Amino acid sequence: MKIQKFEDIIAWQRAQDHAVLIYNTFRTLDDSNFKRQIYRAVISISNNIAEGFDRQSNKEFSRFLYIALGSASEVKSMTYLAYRLRYISAKEKERILEKCSEVCRLIQGFIKSIK
Repeated sequence: MKIQKFEDIIAWQRAQDHAVLIYNTFRTLDDSNFKRQIYRAVISISNNIAEGFDRQSNKEFSRFLYIALGSASEVKSMTYLAYRLRYISAKEKERILEKCSEVCRLIQGFIKSIK
């Protein structure tokens, strides 16, 4: 089955779920600089999947998927920092990192499938 629209891409769906998790986790955080940066990074994941999907070639799509992967790594890095700064609990850290790993695996699999 050929994917007709980016909304059908599982990696995009999970990236959207991940964004909701990040927004809910950091909603009450007072450090607005940290919060804005992690929000930008997590939003970038699904946005790059969507933007790349509408490009004219698999090469271009792949480039955007790699950008999405980089944004997911940024969220992962910021999650470790959030834990060290005591912005989140160990349980929250693990939950976010699990979701991040899932999104990364899906993106990596998608990259392989279009090459």
